Amino acid sequence: MSKTVEFFFDFGSPASYLAWTQLPALCARNGAVLAYRPMLLGGVFQASGNASPASIPAKGRFMLQDLARFARRYQVPLQFNPHFPINTLTLMRAAVAVQLNMPDRFDAFLELIFTAMWVQQCNLGDPQVLGAVLSSGGFEPQQLLAWSAETQVKEALKATTEEALRRGVFGAPSMFVGDELFFGQDRLDFVEEALQG
Repeated sequence: MSKTVEFFFDFGSPASYLAWTQLPALCARNGAVLAYRPMLLGGVFQASGNASPASIPAKGRFMLQDLARFARRYQVPLQFNPHFPINTLTLMRAAVAVQLNMPDRFDAFLELIFTAMWVQQCNLGDPQVLGAVLSSGGFEPQQLLAWSAETQVKEALKATTEEALRRGVFGAPSMFVGDELFFGQDRLDFVEEALQG
């Protein structure tokens, strides 16, 4: 069995945020590598015919309650973002840009953006707000946006999103251990079992 967990995620997904708070420790205690795979959830939804649970009012209300339950279980902060849904194309390209150009700062970038989105309730779809958040984390907004506009970065995000779809991904977060897909932050116990199997 592979000792790698591939984590396909999008910052716009509160369940991706919750999974991110747990996966590093889960992988560490199982001697596994955590491979971050930024993808564009909007592209996955469009290609798979799926949609956000929030688009169905009753399901959306339940989802908010359920996410809050898991945040309490994990003992992590979670404040649902009033600006949801936010177009995450720029954010996900920026994640790829940091991965490619500043790999040593990637963990810091994840923490900065996930926290701004799902704890501080920032409107990261607003370029001025995003710029201020990036600066506060020690990132140069103009440099990061320039990298994000490069063909290499755009193609890398597109390729990962297409790979996710080929492998059966329909939402976020999606984790793979070997060829086995686990969907949702509420399936982390199965991810751990797969690592131990």
